Amino acid sequence: MQDKFKNKKITVMGLGLFGGGVGIAQFLARQGARVTITDLRNATELAPSLKQLEGIPVSYKLGGHCDEDFINADMVIINPAVPKDSRFIQIARNNHVPMDTEINIFFQLCPAPIIGITGSNGKSTTTTLTGKILQQTQRMTWVGGNIGKSLLLELKEIKPSDIVVLELSSFQLEELHNAKKSPGISVLTNISPNHLDRYSDMDEYIQAKKGIILHQKPEDYVILNYDDPELRRWERECRGSVVWYSTKDTLTNGAFVQGNDIILSVNGTRIAIPCISRIMIPGIHNLQNILAASCAAYLAGANGQHIGNVVTAFAGLEHRLEFVREVHGIRYYNDSKATTPKSAMAAIAAFQSPVILIAGGYDKGSDFGEFAEVCAKHAKSVVLIGKTAGKIKELVIQKMAQKETPSIRTPNTFKEAFQQANALAASGDIVLLSPACASYDMFLNYEERGRQFKTMVQAL
Repeated sequence: MQDKFKNKKITVMGLGLFGGGVGIAQFLARQGARVTITDLRNATELAPSLKQLEGIPVSYKLGGHCDEDFINADMVIINPAVPKDSRFIQIARNNHVPMDTEINIFFQLCPAPIIGITGSNGKSTTTTLTGKILQQTQRMTWVGGNIGKSLLLELKEIKPSDIVVLELSSFQLEELHNAKKSPGISVLTNISPNHLDRYSDMDEYIQAKKGIILHQKPEDYVILNYDDPELRRWERECRGSVVWYSTKDTLTNGAFVQGNDIILSVNGTRIAIPCISRIMIPGIHNLQNILAASCAAYLAGANGQHIGNVVTAFAGLEHRLEFVREVHGIRYYNDSKATTPKSAMAAIAAFQSPVILIAGGYDKGSDFGEFAEVCAKHAKSVVLIGKTAGKIKELVIQKMAQKETPSIRTPNTFKEAFQQANALAASGDIVLLSPACASYDMFLNYEERGRQFKTMVQAL
């Protein structure tokens, strides 16, 4: 392994802020490569990532890319966020410079079996749950991927008897498809429009997601959401055994709900896990995430008790329908990770109480029609921010069909949005930040948006 990278000139394209480039840069430097990191953003914007690389022998070209780093390199590593049509990728190609990605290198070198989890929504929660259930077993479990941590640096410690759980984005899967690799157990939570600022259409996005199943072997497993009409169509393309899960239907092979039980009926055995009434994370979408994780962990050796212990103790992830606090009978929830209309719709539907919604942000090319309908029907008030505020406001008004509610506000700043939402709320209401949009027009990322919301709630 060492020799593959030793003394090689390697350009890492895109450092990013979610650890995307940090892990691979550290790994390559340890292997003795001569690493150059290049990013369109400047050092100030990349400060959190640069801090993690302090003391590591790498050179930087920030605030733009230089042609020579793509011509005179032995290899170029491309971060998932880099657009496929980048002129610099073309330069590397024209100069016959091999290109790879962090996730591909991990798949090539990882000695342990991999569970890969993807979907438009719910993949972080499902990945975390799967990891937590497997950590209850005797098996050493590693969790990483798109969930904010590269496992490349742990490779030396990962044994063939361990298990690895990876969250995989559509961008990572595109590259995995090119490397002709798929995980041994693949999980798909759902498919809805996302990243249409990056993909030419929905078909191209779906094709990217299919990278998780296309190179499986007959002895592999794919776990699919039976409640998702798009995923039901995938069965004939799956090479591994298909296991379904559903919150609505009883299944012969898969996971479903019966009264207070999760039923796992897989490979001819059937177990019941009494736990539904004790699940803490709200919403049908979270029940789907729990069923998906239960299936994946069960196939990797977990039993009913391991599953029950975790799903009843799990209080959710930060920025994903996260309960912040209750003040004067008003409950505040931070769902900043809801960067698609579909995930925000799931959040609104998770509550029986009246919802004052804070939404809007950067436009990823999403269709907000159905989201506006859910706002018009189910929200008490809607406070809209960012680039998409005007567009969503018009759609909500169209869908209101003569009724007066919800009231709609479009303040200028996030602080004003919070103050207005707070003023509109009464005891018994929910103030919900669930933007349905990315954050880049006003914030560094969704985490910063969520943290600002929580700071304002704590200051009440």
